[in-house]
Amino acid sequence: MSNETAFACGYAAIVGPPNAGKSTLVNKLLSHKLSIVTPKPQTTRKKITGIYHNDHCQIIFLDTPGIMDPVQELHESMLKTTRVTLKEADVIVAMIPASKKADLFDRKFTDLLFLQWLDKIQKPVVVVLNKADFLKKEEQEEALQVIRKRWKPEKVLAISALQGTGTDGLVDALLPFLPLSEPLYPEDILSTAPERFFVSEIVREKIFLHYEQEIPYSTEVVIDEFKEQHESNPSKKDVIRCSIIVERDSQKHILIGRKGAALKKLGTAARKDIEEFLDRPVFLELFVKVRPDWRKKKGMLKSFGY
Repeated sequence: MSNETAFACGYAAIVGPPNAGKSTLVNKLLSHKLSIVTPKPQTTRKKITGIYHNDHCQIIFLDTPGIMDPVQELHESMLKTTRVTLKEADVIVAMIPASKKADLFDRKFTDLLFLQWLDKIQKPVVVVLNKADFLKKEEQEEALQVIRKRWKPEKVLAISALQGTGTDGLVDALLPFLPLSEPLYPEDILSTAPERFFVSEIVREKIFLHYEQEIPYSTEVVIDEFKEQHESNPSKKDVIRCSIIVERDSQKHILIGRKGAALKKLGTAARKDIEEFLDRPVFLELFVKVRPDWRKKKGMLKSFGY
């Protein structure tokens, strides 16, 4: 910035393929677990706003679903979220996950679907090579050179979102592309999403971590009741009731488990993280409901907030 005392504030959309580390990056930048993270791809389904503050800037990071080839209506809704988010942003952070595969910089590297999207975006782009700690120094440099030559972004960085290596450099790289203005949000605000959204995300994260195969991808979590009782009586727990939506009876039986053991284990893990997130005790109750082929139905997806 030409004026070092000026304050910058703007929107940065983080885009990339599934499992590129977008949510991990947001959490590391905010020093707070805001976005859920699992080893499975396509964990993030909706835009998540994370607000970063320092003495020189406020950056509203927009974590987006991974860009992929859609095979269901749910995927189409997720991609629409990413398209809209790209239009909202002042600058785009494109994340490429590093890999030791020999053909990364030949065929697969240049075929990445989300980078084809970036060819059409008329906005400044900062490309981030994430998981760069998997590569030797010379491999990192080779990757960065390929990126510069192929996409000609405004800036290219090698980082490790998990370790936090290079993330400060990312903030500095984004500053020139942010409007000069006053902050849009108070410093104690980390996100614009309500608490109930993060509660549903925590439950969904535990489903991804506790179940295998198609179960995590066939589920949606809906908050049926979120009754805050701590404000009127600090000794009382907040009451949260959630419905876990699945597509088939067989999935319902797997989620519940023998004599309800699996669902109880899920609820215990989710409640622990919810209490840590809200910083207060809660009573959590989970129900499982079958809604056949919900991922293919536009009306149902809309009712779930897609």
